Amino acid sequence: MDYLPIFTKLNNRHCLVVGGGDIAVRKVHLLLKAGATITVCAPEICDSLLEKAENNQLTVINDTFSDQLIEGKWLVIAATNQRHINEHVAQLAEQKQILVNVVDEPGLCSFIMPSIVDRSPIIVAISSGGKAPVLARLIRERLEALLPMHLGRLAQISGEFRHRVKSVISKESLRRRYWEKLFGNGDLASLLQKGQIQQAQQFMEDNLTEDVAKGDVALVGAGPGDPSLLTLKALQLMQQADVVLYDRLVSREILDLVRRDADLISVGKKAGKHEVEQSRTNQMLVEYAKQGKKVVRLKGGDSFIFGRGGEELEELVEAGIAFQVVPGITAASGCSAYAGIPLTHRDYAQSVTFVTGHRKENGQPLDWKALAIPHQTLVVYMGLLQAQELETKLLMHGRDGKTPVALINKGTRQEQQVITGCLSELSKLGGGLEGATLIIVGEVVELADKLAWFNPDKNQKLSRDPFLVNLS
Repeated sequence: MDYLPIFTKLNNRHCLVVGGGDIAVRKVHLLLKAGATITVCAPEICDSLLEKAENNQLTVINDTFSDQLIEGKWLVIAATNQRHINEHVAQLAEQKQILVNVVDEPGLCSFIMPSIVDRSPIIVAISSGGKAPVLARLIRERLEALLPMHLGRLAQISGEFRHRVKSVISKESLRRRYWEKLFGNGDLASLLQKGQIQQAQQFMEDNLTEDVAKGDVALVGAGPGDPSLLTLKALQLMQQADVVLYDRLVSREILDLVRRDADLISVGKKAGKHEVEQSRTNQMLVEYAKQGKKVVRLKGGDSFIFGRGGEELEELVEAGIAFQVVPGITAASGCSAYAGIPLTHRDYAQSVTFVTGHRKENGQPLDWKALAIPHQTLVVYMGLLQAQELETKLLMHGRDGKTPVALINKGTRQEQQVITGCLSELSKLGGGLEGATLIIVGEVVELADKLAWFNPDKNQKLSRDPFLVNLS
């Protein structure tokens, strides 16, 4: 981190802006919003700044910069079009240990001006460290569209209500739970959008008497690995969790999005090795919820597709624990899309079947005859260790050995590998692969090369990051 993001209180503090053009106007506008006492110095000063001086919003010195002007200043901005003046101002401020910003010269700055989303008292600042200001502006524009205008009013009335909440709820963790529940309530937002402040305040008071000590469990699908494929609700719950029990297939990038002070507990499973037995995982979900904690059970892909989510919910129902389920993009959908393989296609496959390579001992055997039907797509989860059996059984029951197959390793992630071939060589294709691998069998695999994300104007594959794709 090249810069520490901080918010500086400038109310009634003396600040100097060296420069009198359009850039200086933009900087002065921000300083005025922060309540600073401003002096502007330049031999030529634009009408906008002169008008502000006439309205007693700032002081103007219509002259070239002199060293004594910097004395007693808290912060200085150099906004001239003459580099030697900007450099001199920066050196002088550095000697005096005064914060200085030189416009478009990050190397001369002791602080930089971020792009700002203003929902006062909520302020969001975005910076690229001076490397890509246009990119920072694009991010700001996205946040402007996402953050509602009533957010500032919500923060304001919440600040006024904090002492009341503290007097009623003594435990900090329960106070946090109250606020999270309140801010997640659409009724409060609706009242504020309509400007009904008194009704909103009464709503906050009415909900203050509710029992916020009850724990609950959210069964959350984390998707196949790319953090940008998380649902919005999944991210919200991850940010509210007290405890997160996660699987081996959940990527580190996704775990980094969990609230920082939450307890992270690995309950991962691997073929032939269970770090935590399923029965113990079920027990932990119940125990933490009974302690009044908000628990997130974070699973790779979708919890209800070979994720044993149903087994865990049965345990919660028996224990009387409240729960909710947040679907995730399952590996079959996410990995096939990133590999350019449609699971169905009118010319290639009219149906798709999901099976798992890991089956319960003494469980129901697979219907190999049904799985070997041509012109359908077969998707095998966690099937790498069973590739030989898969190849043998499908060929034995009539599937053509020339049927295309794909192995997608670490799908949707930066290190994704896609290996294609035919069914008769399936057992040999995955020899060097390790980790989560999805197997797709069917004629649709023929489309992989044709339908992988592609930019015809640049004759190259596109980045799989949706934000970068949109920018291109």
